[in-house]
Amino acid sequence: MKRKVVIMGAAGRDFHNFNVFFRDNENYEVVAFTATQIPDIDGRAYPAELAGKLYPNGIPILSEDDLEKIIKEKDVDDVVFAYSDVPHEYVMHKASIVHKAGANFMLLGPDQTMIKSSKPVVSVCAIRTGCGKSQTSRRVVSILRDKGRKVAVIRHPMPYGDLLKQKVQRFATLEDLDKYDCTIEEREEYEPHIKNGAVVFAGVDYEAILREAEKEADIILWDGGNNDFPFYKSDLEIVVVDPHRPGHELKYHPGETNFRRAKVIVINKIDTASLENINIVRNHIREINPDAIVIDAASPLFVENGDMIRGKKVLVVEDGPTLTHGEMKYGAGVMAAYKYGASELVDPKPYAVGSIVDTFNKYTHIENLLPAMGYGEKQIKELEQTINNSHAELVIVATPIDLGRLINIKIPSVRVRYELEEIGTPTLEDVLKDF
Repeated sequence: MKRKVVIMGAAGRDFHNFNVFFRDNENYEVVAFTATQIPDIDGRAYPAELAGKLYPNGIPILSEDDLEKIIKEKDVDDVVFAYSDVPHEYVMHKASIVHKAGANFMLLGPDQTMIKSSKPVVSVCAIRTGCGKSQTSRRVVSILRDKGRKVAVIRHPMPYGDLLKQKVQRFATLEDLDKYDCTIEEREEYEPHIKNGAVVFAGVDYEAILREAEKEADIILWDGGNNDFPFYKSDLEIVVVDPHRPGHELKYHPGETNFRRAKVIVINKIDTASLENINIVRNHIREINPDAIVIDAASPLFVENGDMIRGKKVLVVEDGPTLTHGEMKYGAGVMAAYKYGASELVDPKPYAVGSIVDTFNKYTHIENLLPAMGYGEKQIKELEQTINNSHAELVIVATPIDLGRLINIKIPSVRVRYELEEIGTPTLEDVLKDF
């Protein structure tokens, strides 16, 4: 008899694990996906056209809140945990819920889920959301391109819209972002690569995506999401760590997997972290992965019209995922506010509307700054209204994209950008030369 399976996910790793392990596998019947972390992704279905011949009606996507009920009602044998950037203790709490209901709790590993490319693959992953994967990926792409290589960037999935239309996506221009109705979160990852001259692939079916990217690239660059491990077998695994969160490299799933597998570890943000915290990270590298090549790096800030900040009451808008499930209490925007002498950080909570209120209620560690939440058109409008309600004298926009292209900010604003800058040797260029 087929084993009945539920896959716990957040519209990313869960779909990939299904595609590479369960789709067309006669030994299993996936009765449901469950969804969490991202708003409004449950209540949909994984389409029959993507699910394969065994699922002519597709597969329902249900709320993780109902997990125990689903296990019992559908007589589930195995529950597969398939999302990222959660504490190890959190994972085992979920395992206990599953075991209480009588099912097995499973984690699929790299050998079962990584796809082999016909081209060399460099992966950039991290131990937490917000470590600096994106600027590291852009730096790698620039180095390889300067060496005459054609690089295709494949980004970890964020399929929050029509899954069938998002099976394989190719982003070469900013207009492509509008074509696919990208959310703020998607734009934050794709737009900087496009402006850097790279073509980005993403979507739902990552074998189909890889085969398309291979047609126009000498090298594949896997740009990871959250702290997940790569979907592809990588010839060089680069992992970014964050000394602002020392010890997290050993406390979060599956970031610790990345930390232990890394061939190259980039210690980012050295310019703003304490020596004590940097040394905690270095000691963990020596203990856990002593063979890794260690690169020191900074993320210097570039502020347009920074003098406008001095003496102002400012509303800081930071990258959403970094603040929410990444659990950071501040980002580049706050550092820019302090550096340029803002008189006050405006608390956005009293001015928040709709789902932005829910975000603050869920992530109570966030104070005096606004995560750029935008998982859909309605939430983007609520973000816009929250900003304009704030009565701030200036808005500091520290998201990777120009929010002004998506929303009407009626308050004067400045943008903060940050890029990776290696300190001393070895550098990424040294590593890639050997690669």
